[in-house]
Amino acid sequence: MAQSRMRCLNRHSLLTLLTVIGVIGGTVTGLVLNQFRSREWTKREIMYVKYPGDLFLRVLKSLIIPLLTSSIVSAIGSLDLSLSKKIAARSIIYYTVTTFCAVVLGIVLVTTIRPGVGIERSAQKKKVDAKIVLTADTLMDLGRNMFPPNIIEATVGQTHIHIKVPKEHEENPRFKNDTYNLRDEYPFWDFEEVLELRSTNILGLVVYSIIIGIAVGQMGQRGAPLVIFFDSLSKAMMIVTGWIIWLSPIGVFFLVVAQIMEIDNFATLLAQLGFYFGTVLLGLFIHGLCTLTVVYFLCTRTLPFKTIGGLTQALATAFGTASSSATMPISIQALDDIGVDPRVTRFVIPIGAMCNLDGTALYEAVAAIFIAQRNAIPLGFGHTVAVCLTATAASIGGAGIPQAGLVTMVMVLDTVGLPADQISLILAVDWLLDRFRTTINVMGDCLGARIVDILSKNDLKGIPETDKLNAADHELVEIIKDDCIV
Repeated sequence: MAQSRMRCLNRHSLLTLLTVIGVIGGTVTGLVLNQFRSREWTKREIMYVKYPGDLFLRVLKSLIIPLLTSSIVSAIGSLDLSLSKKIAARSIIYYTVTTFCAVVLGIVLVTTIRPGVGIERSAQKKKVDAKIVLTADTLMDLGRNMFPPNIIEATVGQTHIHIKVPKEHEENPRFKNDTYNLRDEYPFWDFEEVLELRSTNILGLVVYSIIIGIAVGQMGQRGAPLVIFFDSLSKAMMIVTGWIIWLSPIGVFFLVVAQIMEIDNFATLLAQLGFYFGTVLLGLFIHGLCTLTVVYFLCTRTLPFKTIGGLTQALATAFGTASSSATMPISIQALDDIGVDPRVTRFVIPIGAMCNLDGTALYEAVAAIFIAQRNAIPLGFGHTVAVCLTATAASIGGAGIPQAGLVTMVMVLDTVGLPADQISLILAVDWLLDRFRTTINVMGDCLGARIVDILSKNDLKGIPETDKLNAADHELVEIIKDDCIV
């Protein structure tokens, strides 16, 4: 047994080392390719380089839906409802506190450092179309996606309200420059509900899985077949994940190389937006190494560095893929390896990957005030509070995919009356910041799972992990005989 455990640890250490090498090697390779190129890399050339990483990301994402639904249903269904409520309450409190702390920290840093003062307006080459959106619509879209009318549809898309631009404005070539001045007219324009495909409604699947898990738990032994099914599916998905994570060093390497190849001049890019980049990065490091450490210590009376050391594989994958959802299978595997109760892990991590986006919330608060500073728009106390609350709300339900924060940024900018097309200011460095904030998101989720696990130890002792499933196995044949007589 000891030898088997040692082999497992050695394999885990090797995989972690290879993934870190993939991140560093990809960064260096990308910079070297940019340095010695004789012309700009074409999109097709970048696509060729990115192809292995793209395949890796696709395989990881293919695990999200079966792993998420099976993990939540089996975790809740195998616990009694009183324990499920306690775990859920502890998770929600942790999510709320850490996200709010991240937003406040971001606001304090950006108002102190003032990175937007003195930035040249010509710093950016990339442009994005102004998005017409109302905060009320964004909040209501959150509620709509929590309760999808078709659960199958939720696996391939989510709905949002699309405001239709009147023809007299749409046909005017100056419209994109005038959208900000037309803000007061938006509520009077026609709109429609649009299904956005290729954007899985993770929030709806989470809510649906929680409800099914609670229902299965209430059924007692009659729900045992479903508990066994979802538990077996969850374990099967983790076995497949174990196979796939050995591809992560290669996938991460090519993803990072391709992303850096798209940058014209890496050094110039950082110089142009250095203060903004540094402010966000400083906030992320303070939140990750200080705020989360303090919260962890207050809850557990221990420091989290040993736990963080066991999460290196998940954190490296989060940095390489820039997707908390894609990293979710590896996060669950890493927490299993360091001894977190699987019932807690499979309940907390899927929800955390969807709702606990500390890094994204901090980034959105900093970016909104940075844009206001750059445009010399003063923000009073009320606007600052609005940024704080909206950034917190916008981070909940944000898609766990690369650069999804740019979508919810529109909601934050709209709240404080800033033009949405100003997002183009931060596009140039967002790809790199996205990797750092995703890493903080994943670390926050994993530390939250560890905290909930430690706080729930006494509760979990009364319900051994295998008891209910073993009882289900004993009763399963009798139940089938009673209900399915041929």
